[in-house]
Amino acid sequence: MESKKAQKKLGTEKLQRIIEMCIAIENHTVDPFLLNVDDIIKVVKEYFPQWEKPEELNLDSEAISHLASAIKLQSEWIKQRSTTLYTDPFLLEEKITQTTKEEMVSVFLKAWHPLVELEQISLFSLSEALQYWERLLPLKERWPELQVHEVAMGTTSWDELVRQRVLSDRVFSDELESFWRELKEKVKEKGADGKMHYWDFVGADTYEETVQRAFMASFLISYGYATLEIRPLEEEIFIEPFEKPIVKIATQQSISIPLSVTYDTWQKWKRGEMY
Repeated sequence: MESKKAQKKLGTEKLQRIIEMCIAIENHTVDPFLLNVDDIIKVVKEYFPQWEKPEELNLDSEAISHLASAIKLQSEWIKQRSTTLYTDPFLLEEKITQTTKEEMVSVFLKAWHPLVELEQISLFSLSEALQYWERLLPLKERWPELQVHEVAMGTTSWDELVRQRVLSDRVFSDELESFWRELKEKVKEKGADGKMHYWDFVGADTYEETVQRAFMASFLISYGYATLEIRPLEEEIFIEPFEKPIVKIATQQSISIPLSVTYDTWQKWKRGEMY
């Protein structure tokens, strides 16, 4: 009797760990392919005959439900990569290491299309070359010295630099604080769970203004005013403001995340085709 009770307790703990793992995958904090589906199914089959109470059966069904969600995420990831002809670099590396030298040479020869050109010097070619050099003007005549006009040095004012858009009429720190407040207000109005789509924030009526907003957003993230949440499976990017700037982000080594703000991507956002 004691052994059966211990077995049921062990089975319950395993199901709870399975559920926690699947929930982490659903929240996009864990790679879905770290989940070994075959091992989990074996665990579920092993302990299912021992369940008698309703709460034990509920726990079992909850584990199966979360497992199905994790498998669905794996399927969506594979479907997306297959439609875009994506090849995972790790799978490619594994395939290359398992390929023999003969197979690699065969593949290389099928893909190799060298350009062959035969060049041979002749008396006619030498004659043409001599005539070319004889007709060539001296270097001083071919490259005359540039006539550079001397311009007197002068001074300018802050207002003149602002008028020419060399400098902004606002201090950068004040501009960044204002942009941060705008982000927090937009998240409250249009966001969810304290964040919003990156393009919904930086996107503007003109492409030039969009680039400027993306430039300012990069400083918000670098200086600890906000952070990015990237969901590679859905190809979605969210920006989330902090209530207070986190100074350690600017002092610790961080990962650079390149974001493409091209004209085509901006037009796609304008047409509502981003997501």
